[in-house]
Amino acid sequence: MESKIVLIRHGITVGNEQHMYYGSTDVSLSERGMHLLEKQRDEGVYPVSEDAQFFTTGMLRTEQSLEIIYGKREHEVIEALRELDFGEFEMCTYEQLNNVPEYQKWITAEDTKTAPPGGESIDHFTKRIRKGFDELKVKNELYMLKLRNRERQAMTICICHGGVISGIMDYIWPGEHKNFFEWIPDPGHGYVLEVEDGSFTGYSKF
Repeated sequence: MESKIVLIRHGITVGNEQHMYYGSTDVSLSERGMHLLEKQRDEGVYPVSEDAQFFTTGMLRTEQSLEIIYGKREHEVIEALRELDFGEFEMCTYEQLNNVPEYQKWITAEDTKTAPPGGESIDHFTKRIRKGFDELKVKNELYMLKLRNRERQAMTICICHGGVISGIMDYIWPGEHKNFFEWIPDPGHGYVLEVEDGSFTGYSKF
């Protein structure tokens, strides 16, 4: 049995435009971000299916992106797929933080257990999103079984975040040896994951 899981990074926000660290802050899409999603939608960039089910992380930027791309849709929220929490560094730029000792300690740490003050370590983030993706995969499998008698291919669409998508792709395909930034799609873009009999067989980027 075959199905697809679609991971879409939300559109551009003010945080993106101003090169800020932000993850837990509930920022909205910028005007440019909204217009770009509309343009890409009208150009047919996004996968579509009559039998798609939808998910977001519940953050405003993912909710807005879902509505712009696919219209008002019933959907579920998986909070475990939210972006990294940067703690006290939220909504700050590199220039603002560069001389802060706590920032230098965090940014130069060679381990994955060091976290920003009040924030989340890479180790915790990785475990969290893997658990969230396992939940999404189970929901895709259940939906696939639901559609089995109709002989239709299930599609699960999740609007989430760049760092989350990167972590998921590395989780599924560690053998490709890509670094964190190589996996991150541009805002409003993402990956289509091919699933067959519970295993991932390939992917395409859009």
